[in-house]
Amino acid sequence: MSLNQLSVKEAANVSLGGVGCFIEDGTTAITGKKIVAIQFLSDTTFTTLTPSSSAFIGTSDGNGDDIDGNNTFPTGLTLFGQFTGFELATGSVIAYEGAF
Repeated sequence: MSLNQLSVKEAANVSLGGVGCFIEDGTTAITGKKIVAIQFLSDTTFTTLTPSSSAFIGTSDGNGDDIDGNNTFPTGLTLFGQFTGFELATGSVIAYEGAF
């Protein structure tokens, strides 16, 4: 089913992570995803955080500096955006998948 066949409520759920989620607590590179939010279960640093475009946080090509191991995201924070992948250096997260 395509997004244009969903009700407004269903489409909103998809954009807010209604496609599913997964926990990552290792250093495996996650790629090829459509991640709309990342919730931090412990203080976390990234080796890489890949935005869907330079319009989103994660790359110096667009808004601000690259996200790297010098940036620590605290426990309990939820980061919203459009990400296609990441690799953790430390910590653990729940990544919520959606559509964009």
